[in-house]
Amino acid sequence: MDFVVNCGQRLPQRLSPCCRCRVEKNCLPTVRRLPETGGMHYIGLMSGTSVDGINAALVSIPVSGQLALLATHQHPLPTAVRAAIQALMQPGTNEIEREGELDVQLGRLFADATKALLIKAGVDASSIRAIGSHGQTIRHRPHAAHPFSRQIANPSVIAEETGITTVADFRARDLAAGGEGAPLVPAFHHWLFRKPGVNRAIVNIGGIANITWLPATESGTVLGFDTGPGNTLMDQWVDRHRNERYDRDGAWAASGRVQNDLLARLLADDYFAKAPPKSTGREHFNLAWLERQVAGNLAPADIQATLAELTAASIAQGLKFLPDNIGEIYVCGGGSHNRHLLARLGALLPGIPVATTEVLGLDPDWVEAAAFAWLAHQTLAGHAGNLPSVTGARHPVLLGGIYLG
Repeated sequence: MDFVVNCGQRLPQRLSPCCRCRVEKNCLPTVRRLPETGGMHYIGLMSGTSVDGINAALVSIPVSGQLALLATHQHPLPTAVRAAIQALMQPGTNEIEREGELDVQLGRLFADATKALLIKAGVDASSIRAIGSHGQTIRHRPHAAHPFSRQIANPSVIAEETGITTVADFRARDLAAGGEGAPLVPAFHHWLFRKPGVNRAIVNIGGIANITWLPATESGTVLGFDTGPGNTLMDQWVDRHRNERYDRDGAWAASGRVQNDLLARLLADDYFAKAPPKSTGREHFNLAWLERQVAGNLAPADIQATLAELTAASIAQGLKFLPDNIGEIYVCGGGSHNRHLLARLGALLPGIPVATTEVLGLDPDWVEAAAFAWLAHQTLAGHAGNLPSVTGARHPVLLGGIYLG
């Protein structure tokens, strides 16, 4: 059912005029319910370590067959919000007060991203079974005396403002079961991308890079772990020296020369040699970490080139932890657009085809958001969402808390 307000504009069910006005100024088309397809419709929300916006994906999860990506939207984060998130990623003063306010503020922004996606798709909110919200990671401490991983974007606010049941806080139960709480996306990779008879690796290059190993046989063990920095160091470095959010196509890195002595010092970090399961974040790999390794007066472009090589080399090194030869590699995440980085990865892995997940039918920009939509489906269906072989948890567990819409 549509809601008609006094200006003649039509609003999706459960969206109020005041909520709608925050995300769209133009008159809306008449909204529709999604057709019954034998599956269910979910929205996945994700803001990654690079803090470059909120990814919102509307997907259909079938009873059988292939997942369908129905609509997408990237919602911008205000500059002040990005700065506040980045500040909370490192220990500082007055953290509880700042986190509490930012948690609610991000909850509203995640709700706005959902509404914008529904408007863009012309879809009624009542067609959506649930939202799966990863939130925004501000601290990941799986090896603290009392391990924790903190994601903010208040799910109560999301559920209240959208009227849609929201599943969130996915990492906590895996941590409670002795796992790393990350990465969680390999379970989705296994469900969607595994192919009998082929050993595949899915490489997600977000702020942090991670690998999923999909063995050729059903009896084989799925593995997954963070390899180290993906885009995060390159993004922070180009922001500092060129006031740009990211290095488009890796062009700046390609203009510099890799400093092999610096690269060797960076790769000597204990994290790279540690066997999985393992996970990491900006708490470890940040500009302060980089600056402790830089010696001498190096050109900023040369350091960028070295950081790109670090990402490629640490991914290639991480692949050595896998138990068998790799037949195919598929890349997703923002790093899939970095031509220089992919060229370097291919050069370090001769003889192994490297493509993006577009070849497998899912746009590489939306794999993670789709994954959290699927994880919400798993939770509501009563199915475990973690893979103990990936996270190190003692057993499979249901992930996330459910906030009814």
